Amino acid sequence: MNIYVLLKKTFDTEEKIVVSNGQIEDDSAEFIINPYDEYAVEEAIKQRDEHGGEVTVVTIGDEDSEKQLRTALAMGADKAVLINTEDDLEDGDQFSTAKILETYFEDKDADLILAGNVAIDEASGQVGPRLATRLGISYVTTITGLTISGDTAQIEKDVEGDVEKIECPLPLLVTCQQGLNEPRYPSLPGIMKAKKKPLAELEIDDLDLDEDDLEPKTKTLEIFMPQEKQAGRVLEGEPDAQVKELVSLLKNEAKVL
Repeated sequence: MNIYVLLKKTFDTEEKIVVSNGQIEDDSAEFIINPYDEYAVEEAIKQRDEHGGEVTVVTIGDEDSEKQLRTALAMGADKAVLINTEDDLEDGDQFSTAKILETYFEDKDADLILAGNVAIDEASGQVGPRLATRLGISYVTTITGLTISGDTAQIEKDVEGDVEKIECPLPLLVTCQQGLNEPRYPSLPGIMKAKKKPLAELEIDDLDLDEDDLEPKTKTLEIFMPQEKQAGRVLEGEPDAQVKELVSLLKNEAKVL
């Protein structure tokens, strides 16, 4: 099987993130593989081990994205591709990303494409479905189970606390949800092997694209941290007095009445 994983570099939300003048300060931020993409990498490796073939991890980013690709290779992926847009695409959105990936996959014979359900930085969940639509293949989002037999996939899809069972033909794109598997940690031998695995780097020109083809359809106006929540208040006294005080607070302080 020819298995591909769409991977994104995202901010490590466990570390401190600094927002200045409506933008995140990249210099002070720590970056990791988008956590949902780790489920995709793990599932791709499991399907390859069961059915044969190879796993190729693809990301769009800058030179620093090589670190996350090497991590995926250390987990067990076979090859990696970095589509470097650092010098050619100042701003992009989900449309731009899907267009780049569509062009990359035009001459690829992909049986299975996996991606994370959402990226934790923007959480749009658009890239996978957009790409599948452009490629003209089936897609299923938020999967928690995947079994492949021949050219058919049996899928379990998370639907708000319940499970929907779906059967789809290959080729297929799926986005992976928590509960699908438990991503492995890169082992020391895996890390050493990853240094020798192929990592190709492409640029926009290599895909015969220019900036006009990738002009974003959306624009981010501002990024800001959520307001700090105030401590709660405990109302005391008789129930009637508490109700009166609560109504007064909602009307005069919270101004929701």
